[in-house]
Amino acid sequence: MNIIERFLNYTKFDTQSAEESTTVPSTPKQLIFAEYLKQELISEGLEDVEMDDNGYIYATLPANTDKKVPTIGFISHYDTSPDCSGANIKPRIVEHYDGGDIVLHEGMLLSPATFPELLLHKGEDLIVTDGNTLLGADDKAGIAEIVQAMVWLKEHPEVKHGKIRVGFNPDEEIGMGAHHFDVEKFGCEWGYTMDGSDVGELEYENFNAASAKITVKGMSVHPGYAKDKMVNASLLAADFALSMPADERPETTEGYEGFYHLTGMQTSCEQARLSYIIRDHDRQKFEARKQFIVEKVAEMNRKYGEGTFTADVNDQYYNMREQVEPVIHVIDIALQAMKDAGVEPKVKPIRGGTDGAQLSFKGLPCPNIFAGGLNFHGPYEFVPIQSMEKAMQVVINICRLTAER
Repeated sequence: MNIIERFLNYTKFDTQSAEESTTVPSTPKQLIFAEYLKQELISEGLEDVEMDDNGYIYATLPANTDKKVPTIGFISHYDTSPDCSGANIKPRIVEHYDGGDIVLHEGMLLSPATFPELLLHKGEDLIVTDGNTLLGADDKAGIAEIVQAMVWLKEHPEVKHGKIRVGFNPDEEIGMGAHHFDVEKFGCEWGYTMDGSDVGELEYENFNAASAKITVKGMSVHPGYAKDKMVNASLLAADFALSMPADERPETTEGYEGFYHLTGMQTSCEQARLSYIIRDHDRQKFEARKQFIVEKVAEMNRKYGEGTFTADVNDQYYNMREQVEPVIHVIDIALQAMKDAGVEPKVKPIRGGTDGAQLSFKGLPCPNIFAGGLNFHGPYEFVPIQSMEKAMQVVINICRLTAER
């Protein structure tokens, strides 16, 4: 089986995660794919293949050298985003992309006018959707690349490598992927998540992240008799949202700039709830942003009455840079692996987070490498086949270079 067939097989499984779920994994359908993947790893000859009750899969490619080599790992997640359906995905291959518009279905175009990154892949073979679902390259492309690399190494014993561990997990898209990952069982000195985007990306800086739930208490009274009695929580919630900095939103920031992002509102006259995510690369600025939310709630309570607004602010993950920099050889190896694969490295901060961020703080330094897909979480998602092949080669090169050190 080649990497294309492997990836297309993976897209047949609906593995969408669910943010409001309290189970692990968050959706039972993820376990269907996990079991399939477990059996595939066994059939491909990997050893120590196991899946725990939460759907976390671990497997080993044994060392083929007597040299003492660090055990390293490669990790990808198999859930897809709650933002767009992952059921009944119908991928197709656009061969030798000519640089024009791609018709996904009638009236829906994947166009370089909107997505200029398409032109970087002119002449390549693109896997696209039919416009009704996401594709799932985030992160089934990463899984396909890791598995294919392990198969290649097994078939090419002349390439020496140490013990390689692979790990596949659910629920990354809802920020829970690393929570139940057993770092001790994984047993690696360092690892790499194959969960980046376009070819060449190498990331070891990410946002510090927190969530903020703002609850607004109103008073519902019959509108005909509401004068001087009703407190409309919906209006108060809108006032809060509009009072937040307009130039510190995702749509107005880039690079190292942080933001407050209103992800949802549930409102009625009696009660309203606003859900925010808070992001910043700089730890001090991140702490200041959380404090700003607390102070904003206090300001609203002075305006509308004590206890009207409450805030629940919780940290989600931190910038992995402080964990990776002390072992910078992990990055040096990845950079060389890309160059050896004919890939120009693009080191940049992640405007988001990966499982690797949380894993780094659990004792497994774990930068993030490109998996090749673009336009994640929606029907315009696509992945160039050549990018997947390059990512697979980078995995192989990392294994080789680690053994050569």
